[in-house]
Amino acid sequence: MRRRDVVLRGGAVGMMSMLGSPPAAAGSGYFVPSEEARHQRTFMQWPVNRRVYPDPVFREIAQKKIADIANAIVEFEPVTLLAAQEEHRSAQAKLSAAVELWDIPTDDLWCRDAGPIFVVNDAGGIAVSHIQFNGWGEKQVNGRDAQIAGRVAERLGLSLIPTGLRGEAGGVEQDGHGLLMAHESSWVNDNRNPALSRTEVERRLLLAYGAERMIWSDGVWGEDITDYHIDSLARFTGPGRVLVNLPDHPDMNDPFHVAALDTHDGLIAEGLDVEVIPEPHYRRINSIDFVASYANYYVCNGAVIAAEFGDRESDQIARDALARHYPGREIVMLNVDPLGEMGGGIHCATQQMPAT
Repeated sequence: MRRRDVVLRGGAVGMMSMLGSPPAAAGSGYFVPSEEARHQRTFMQWPVNRRVYPDPVFREIAQKKIADIANAIVEFEPVTLLAAQEEHRSAQAKLSAAVELWDIPTDDLWCRDAGPIFVVNDAGGIAVSHIQFNGWGEKQVNGRDAQIAGRVAERLGLSLIPTGLRGEAGGVEQDGHGLLMAHESSWVNDNRNPALSRTEVERRLLLAYGAERMIWSDGVWGEDITDYHIDSLARFTGPGRVLVNLPDHPDMNDPFHVAALDTHDGLIAEGLDVEVIPEPHYRRINSIDFVASYANYYVCNGAVIAAEFGDRESDQIARDALARHYPGREIVMLNVDPLGEMGGGIHCATQQMPAT
């Protein structure tokens, strides 16, 4: 059930031939704007695959949480939910009438990873920078999800710009002003990009995002399905400014804690303004696999949609920090514990389409 634990395999189909294409040419003028820049809409996905969700009760719970997130966001900007036509009726029963449904079949809910990465240019153009999703290194069935970015681009009539990379947008964080950060474990990994050096992966990521500089830290290989996505640890909140979620009392025998501290120290060494918010001391779910990340929030037009974990003190600290970093936006906090049980959060379940 948990995304950290799932090892089901499924062939990634469609768009795979594009991995042999050269990356998009430098100087194209396209870039990924910051998440806090204005959006046209948010994309999300409906979780349905019976191999991923063999327990129908938990599948229903996951769908309800995705609906809760979509219903919260649609109060601030349009939301488009991707689901096969035959799923629309059941989805509509949980969704606000304002949420739009598109007939694009899905497996799982992680739109940050399988969805399209939109890039814009100064002339008002928009395209999709295509990093091929492959189920976090073929750890999970992804036959439908592997095709989502291409299908959305086709429906919108947008160009699909090949990058020659396999991976997920949740594995790289960008500030929209030329800077990226990522864990090596999510990219320089034979399950995504065999035979590519870190230098070559970096070159392609910079081209894919229209960025100029990259900050790497090691991360953690093979301990969770994502190989430690950075978006559950550290987020840019503006140029040179980062919010990091760390435990108050790190366990130096825990590889994730050790890697998190290494990333934190590396960001400070790079001269960034880093603010730390604590992980919750108390939570409703007591599991070693549970991801309790305040950093895995989503910025939409006029609001920040974030998780709360039932720890009144730390929930308030997180709310106050988000309000400082995103002044003028409403802070909406939701109980999304089932996503944490699966190793993700609100940011993982969303993908923005920027305004042009």
